[in-house]
Amino acid sequence: MGLRDFLNEGIIIFDGAMGTMLQSKGLKIGELPEKLNIESPEIVTEIHKKYIEAGSKIITTNTFGANELKLKNSGYTVGEIIHRAVENAKKAINEKDVYIALDIGPIGELLEPMGTLGFEDAYNIFKNQVIHGVENGVDLILIETMTDLYEAKAAILAAKENSDLPVFCTMSFEKDKRTFTGCNIISMVMVLQGLGVDALGVNCSLGPKEIEPMVDEILKISKVPVMVQANAGLPSIVDGNTVFNISPKEFALYGKRFGEKGVKVIGGCCGTTDKHIEALVSSLNNIVVQDREYYAINGICTPTNEVVIDSVKVIGERINPTGKKLFKEALVKGDIDYILREAIAQVEAGADILDVNVGLPEINEEETMVRVIKEIQSILDVPLQIDSTNPRVIERGLRVYNGKAIVNSVNGEDESLDNILPIVKKYGASVVGLTLDERGIPSTALERFKIAEKIVKRAEEYKIDKEDIYIDCLTLTAAAQQEGVKETLKAIELVKEKLKVKTVLGVSNVSFGLPNRELLNRTFLASSIYAGLDLPIINPMNKQMMDTIISSRVLWNDDKGAKGYINSYENIKNKSDFKEIYKTSEEDLFNIILKGIREEAKGATEKLLLYKEPLDIVNEYIVPALDLMGDKYEKGGIFLPQLIRSAETVKNSFEIIKKRLRGEAEFQISKGKIILATVKGDIHDIGKNIVKVLLENYNYEIIDLGKDVPKEKIIEEAIKNDVKLIGLSALMTTTVKNMEDTIKTLKKENSNFVVMVGGAVLNEDYANMIKADFYAKDARDAVTIARKVLG
Repeated sequence: MGLRDFLNEGIIIFDGAMGTMLQSKGLKIGELPEKLNIESPEIVTEIHKKYIEAGSKIITTNTFGANELKLKNSGYTVGEIIHRAVENAKKAINEKDVYIALDIGPIGELLEPMGTLGFEDAYNIFKNQVIHGVENGVDLILIETMTDLYEAKAAILAAKENSDLPVFCTMSFEKDKRTFTGCNIISMVMVLQGLGVDALGVNCSLGPKEIEPMVDEILKISKVPVMVQANAGLPSIVDGNTVFNISPKEFALYGKRFGEKGVKVIGGCCGTTDKHIEALVSSLNNIVVQDREYYAINGICTPTNEVVIDSVKVIGERINPTGKKLFKEALVKGDIDYILREAIAQVEAGADILDVNVGLPEINEEETMVRVIKEIQSILDVPLQIDSTNPRVIERGLRVYNGKAIVNSVNGEDESLDNILPIVKKYGASVVGLTLDERGIPSTALERFKIAEKIVKRAEEYKIDKEDIYIDCLTLTAAAQQEGVKETLKAIELVKEKLKVKTVLGVSNVSFGLPNRELLNRTFLASSIYAGLDLPIINPMNKQMMDTIISSRVLWNDDKGAKGYINSYENIKNKSDFKEIYKTSEEDLFNIILKGIREEAKGATEKLLLYKEPLDIVNEYIVPALDLMGDKYEKGGIFLPQLIRSAETVKNSFEIIKKRLRGEAEFQISKGKIILATVKGDIHDIGKNIVKVLLENYNYEIIDLGKDVPKEKIIEEAIKNDVKLIGLSALMTTTVKNMEDTIKTLKKENSNFVVMVGGAVLNEDYANMIKADFYAKDARDAVTIARKVLG
């Protein structure tokens, strides 16, 4: 029986933690587990055997960190490690009916825009792992412990484009149901199932009790089988050793509950052993797998923000050169700031989705589309509609897009359908179908419906679900074809009634060539909503159009209790016109930082320096803006990408300020020195690097010692540079002991050293137990601590 067939038949049991078992066999702190595939293969094979004897039907290769970056100084190549890892797994199986999963974990570096690693660079790293796994005969690809949806996408594409093996993917969530980078559960499900994974779900970070509410949410909306690999509870440190608090028996009870709810793939993560899996297998023996119902989502998303089309949602039309002289000039000049201002203004005015069209004959549309998508997504979490008829442009745009997008558009011509629908399917996007073909736009509603019917049928042949199809019945101008307006409305009604798909419409086309266009536009908009329009493409800066949208949500019972309507109009006298909503002067550095418009920061700073002192700019603009962003981050109003973008914007401002200060020896912009280091044995530094970025933008001078740093090196640098505050990071439970030893040695050397600690495995209790002075749960906390210690 093939693995995909097996997946449909019943519950599949994965193995438990490899790292936990290796540590029990003597794996040293900081030692790369993957090296043991070559240096101690018998240990790895024995662990696989234990899991098989416990009842695992899939065992995971010891390759979680087997990528070229993590193996850089190991003395081994990716190919060597994967070859021996698969060989060890095959020896353990010894012709038993067990499958081998190639384990692929995170790369260990942040992707753009949060970090410096490019999407295609990440893709190539994963591609290398996949190719070696396929060559050595693995049965499936397991992508696990992902916290960045963009990185997960790169890994999945690498697996799908370089193999035909089943692909499972899990992400790691915090208690707030978001990953470290802010990805939410709905976005994860929409994107991963759209990319065609065979199973998706959650692993690591938390125990089964904490994971259960997330599993419940995933089960409600996932079309594909759901996978869960929880930790053995939450870790604690006892006598310097990491201990997990859930026994095999309790772990198995949760596993049984997961199975009864419809989870199809169950295993263990950190802290679990063969005993946990043995108990799990026993608990699932008599489970009858039930057919699971799920709610099919009409929607698109970014990692941090989903837009579900369960009521009228607005697509902003202004990122489009058609009829816009200034926008055309901006595209030709490569003026990205102009485009970003348009994007921000539309979102602030109420747009739920932004249409992005950069089609001009005098520019490279592919490269421009890629750049605009990347730039918009680095400052806004609004989903995008990629608007082009060029398949190459659409594919380039979808590839770099982080989330699930809409493609605008295909039409009823066979060439259009065959060229674009496969791309839509590959990247898991939604698609707009225009009711026109080689004969043009039909004059009657019935003829347009027939084209819509063809588009829906062809999309379904490409296995694109109905909830991902949007039909545009097309608006003709009343000035030329007055009778056609009513036909558009009839066509919308037919599509909604008979095809059961959502509709989209460019509303303002109706008024071309006539005076007082706003009156016609808003009247037609109201009529279209009555006919069943779901996604009007309009100018959200037009207050009257947005008024129509807001009021329609009340009249059609979408705005329950009219809460949104009341909120919009209860202080109507104090409301400014929407056209003034984004009126920022060149000197408004505060808002430039909030919005993360990096390219404008230098010019705004130079203007301010004409009449303000450098420190005044820092204290009146930069620090308050960063504080506000920090507050929003703490409250969940923004997420890591936006926080980092604002910090990067501040860097541009500081570049100008520092130029002004050169030669002024009496002026010291630094508020003090801080050492940052990931402790000995820990090779992860993502969190530390984020802390560094934020602290630097509050004027602290950072001495970054990197990762896997011995305590002697930290002490040496602290004394040499006369540093008071030292920040230590650890991501692995096994290296918390090294952090404790480092703190003890630092305090012994100089009792005035102040140590703050942070990392995924730490909490306030841990920090107190290892005698740290402060615990920083995130980068924002680190700034607060620095202020307390250094001012």
